[in-house]
Amino acid sequence: MEIHVLPAGPLETNAYLLIDAARHEAVLVDAPHDVLPEVQAQLLKTNCKLVALLITHGHWDHTGDASRVRNTGVPLYAGEDDRAFIEHPEVMGIFAIPGLRMEASVIDRALKQGDTFELLGENVEARHVPGHCPGSIVYHFQRSGVAFVGDVVFAGSIGRTDFPGGSFEMLADAIRSRIYTLPGNTVLYPGHGPETTVAEEKANNPYVAA
Repeated sequence: MEIHVLPAGPLETNAYLLIDAARHEAVLVDAPHDVLPEVQAQLLKTNCKLVALLITHGHWDHTGDASRVRNTGVPLYAGEDDRAFIEHPEVMGIFAIPGLRMEASVIDRALKQGDTFELLGENVEARHVPGHCPGSIVYHFQRSGVAFVGDVVFAGSIGRTDFPGGSFEMLADAIRSRIYTLPGNTVLYPGHGPETTVAEEKANNPYVAA
């Protein structure tokens, strides 16, 4: 599986395009504003079809192009607890950039803790990690040993907990129980900044000790 990092939108949010060239299939993780043209260019270049959009959480900087991507015929996966953010994005107006385009989308597959499904020929586990956003989902691709974590944890940091529905205690507990319990060599791909690993964060994250 090839992983292409596509930073986009006003906050340079990381979208990830996962490509399986042998299957001619691709999966997009998160859809920040104006990422769709770059995704389409990559799909054309690799002769792959987009088969799923995985949203890590419903905050506006991760969902700006979600409606546009879904309207190409791609099913949208997201946490059930973020349905309001995704289907009624106007609720985020108080903490979004003024004048920013906010388009409602629809969740085709609502996820909860422990749900599993298959994409790109491998098993994907959904881990619910609330505290930054109520419905934050970590997508663990078990065979590839990678997890897409959105804004719950970064290299040497964690997500903000002062947004509506946020809680530091809830986030810390969920990181310990649902991220730090992954294999240590699991590569974590966050919504902003560089990748890290479970072992690195367990040993050195100054906000959430193992």
